[in-house]
Amino acid sequence: MEKKNKGYILIIDDSETNNVLLEALLEDIGYNTKTTLSASEGWMLIHKEKPRLILLDLLMPKISGFQMLDRLKANLQFMDIPVVIVSALNEPDTIDTLMKAGADDFFSKPINIKLILDRVRQLAPFDMPAG
Repeated sequence: MEKKNKGYILIIDDSETNNVLLEALLEDIGYNTKTTLSASEGWMLIHKEKPRLILLDLLMPKISGFQMLDRLKANLQFMDIPVVIVSALNEPDTIDTLMKAGADDFFSKPINIKLILDRVRQLAPFDMPAG
């Protein structure tokens, strides 16, 4: 019997360094990941295979993380995907706006590794049924 794919975590950040760091941290604890440097590329990946969770930067060229979050939450097919914002833009009003728009959590850069990994485990537990 074929093992079901448990899905992946999508990391969308225009910084290659941030993508590599998050990818290494998540894969080290057993998650499958995919990374992309733009929201538009992330949008294409989501349409090919729905992720279990998205880690999303805010300040990106062309399509911002704000716009990407709005697109996700307005789409019936994708609105249930947990979205964790990872950004240096950490003003309280901004965080409040993001949470009201449907973000599941917010982590300021530089990230607290233990806290973000704990939150990922909560939002995308290993025993979660495959999509």
